[in-house]
Amino acid sequence: MKTLSRWCLGLVASLIAAPLWAQTSPFRFLEKPGPYPVGLKVVHQYDRTRSFLPAPAGSAAPADEDRARPVQTLVWYPAEPSGGKPMSVGDYVQLADTELHFDAPHPQQNRWRTLLKTSFDVTLRALRDARPAAGRYPVLIYAPGDSSVAWDNADLCEYLASHGYVVLASPSMGVSTRDMTDDLDGINAQAGDISFLVTYAKTLADADGSRIAVLSWSWGGGSSLFAAARDPRIDALVSFDGSMRVYPGLVKSAGDVHPERMTLPMLFFIGGYPNLLEDIEQYHDGPIEWTVGPNVLNAWHGDLLTVNMLGMAHPEFSSMYQRRQNEQRFAENQVADYGRDDANTYHALAARYTLNFLDAYLKHDAAAAAFLKQTPAENGAPKHFMATRFRAAQALSPAAAGSAAKP
Repeated sequence: MKTLSRWCLGLVASLIAAPLWAQTSPFRFLEKPGPYPVGLKVVHQYDRTRSFLPAPAGSAAPADEDRARPVQTLVWYPAEPSGGKPMSVGDYVQLADTELHFDAPHPQQNRWRTLLKTSFDVTLRALRDARPAAGRYPVLIYAPGDSSVAWDNADLCEYLASHGYVVLASPSMGVSTRDMTDDLDGINAQAGDISFLVTYAKTLADADGSRIAVLSWSWGGGSSLFAAARDPRIDALVSFDGSMRVYPGLVKSAGDVHPERMTLPMLFFIGGYPNLLEDIEQYHDGPIEWTVGPNVLNAWHGDLLTVNMLGMAHPEFSSMYQRRQNEQRFAENQVADYGRDDANTYHALAARYTLNFLDAYLKHDAAAAAFLKQTPAENGAPKHFMATRFRAAQALSPAAAGSAAKP
């Protein structure tokens, strides 16, 4: 892969790989679903305020359906009980055939058909076009990793929908290319997609547009930060090992993204041992200025819960990336001697903490707020698995308060 892949390799450079023979358990999503069945709608729409394909030579016409930015939108939602066959991994893979050209599938260009071919028959929970459950539910926007598909965390998105959330996602794409470009233009493009999905969510009858959080993994973390800095409709952030932590220089160079002025609550997961002083040189794959800048987490002024997943490798935050890992790839990314079963446990813990954080801040649930204050052991984590730290919102200086992203 590109720079992000090299960053992932940097994260594991100091880790010890276990014997291949020990890695035999497949990925399993261990958390129990909530009370709602889950529906899935796939909406093929265009953002006509942004062009994706270049205009014909000599043309000054505005973006139209042939050139406007395609935004394949997945919407998971609480549904009424119904029969039918739930989505399989293969069904999700098929969606990548039409990410750019909605009416003209290109299966030969869909690399996920090869990467996930051994998991095609694995079933998940969502039913296509199921009838929505009555009521209105908080909105979650999911921003996937670098160049990834909208459904790279389908298990998590379904899980959150089963607990009473409307979850939207779209692919990670560059300004005018299917693959993300690892630069400010790419981050800004994905940040624009996030706000586009926020706007679209407000048109959904079952979505409560007054309660919105953005979840992100990896490169999508930087995009979610940019979106939240510019879009006051976003109320909270959840980041799974997000790029803004290791690329603060990109944040600084944006010019209009100021973590020190942001007062949103944020849940931030950190994968692996915190060896940044030793590993930092390995992040210099791109321009060195990407890594030079104020630390985003230290600058944050909203409530901040950091969760250090001591034995969790970066790819393990994505269920579909776990499914695509063969034994050799797992060993390359492995942290110490934490095995496949441990990876499943870690992924479940990340989902559990995410749900409780969202319930606490978007639904104002007292039990969820109490969960966040408990020790990892009290919340079901095995010993030596994780460490948490909470820092309450800090008062802004008068100057910063006047220009804060969120009042």
